[in-house]
Order: sequence, then structure tokens, then C-alpha cells
Amino acid sequence: MLSAMERTVRLAIPARPEFVCVVRHALEGLVRPRGLPPETLADIKLAVTEACANAVDHAYGGAGGTIDVVLELSADRIAFEIVDTGMGFAPGPRVAGETGESGFGLTIVRALADELEIGSRDDGGGSRLRFVKLLPA
Repeated sequence: MLSAMERTVRLAIPARPEFVCVVRHALEGLVRPRGLPPETLADIKLAVTEACANAVDHAYGGAGGTIDVVLELSADRIAFEIVDTGMGFAPGPRVAGETGESGFGLTIVRALADELEIGSRDDGGGSRLRFVKLLPA
């Protein structure tokens, strides 16, 4: 199946909604040989879609830019890193009773991830979201 070495895919996509599907397709191609249960694959696809959509929606305020995505598959986990050079943000919990169309993306990622880091890029500009999903044996 998977060699002892990790499989990694790196993508730089325009911060536009129509490019989020490119990340989903790359993810499917990366994990296909692993033969994940359909429920696990659906959870991973949902989490990466929400994380990328969050960057698309909030990073550049409609001004355009690039989102860097790294997908890393190893024997027991898959890790995602979504990085932008946009405005950055301070994520907070969604408030019960809050209305509006947006705001659930990070809540969904939190619920599906086994590990989650949200903050600014290492150089201080933009945002960085990294999450890990442990895979069934």
C-alpha cells in the first residue's frame, strides 16, 4: 500500500471558489491507493473543503491572491496545511444562536480533526491552518 515514505502534494491555487475542487481532486488521488472507508474519506473531503473555502472567503477581501495547500499522507494520518498571505484573522468559537451563512467552516474542521492549529504564518503575515486526521488501521 503506502511505502514507509510519506506522500506529499503541494498546490498553489488562486483564492477563488472554483479552485477548491482542485484540492479535493488532489486529495482523492492521493488517498485512493489507501482504500479508506467512505465515511472517513467524506469527513476528510469536507474538512479540507471547509478549510480552503474559509481561506478563499476571508484571506484577501475579494482582492485576489494565492492559497498554498500541502496534503501529507503517511501510514496512520493525513495532514493538511492551508496558508495564505492575506489579512489574517483571529478565529473564535461560533456563538449559539448566531445567524448568517458563514461561520461554520472552522467549527466543522474542529469537529473532524484529531489535531488542529490555527494562527498566522511563521513570518507573521496572513493565516495558517493545519489539521491532522488519524486514519483507521
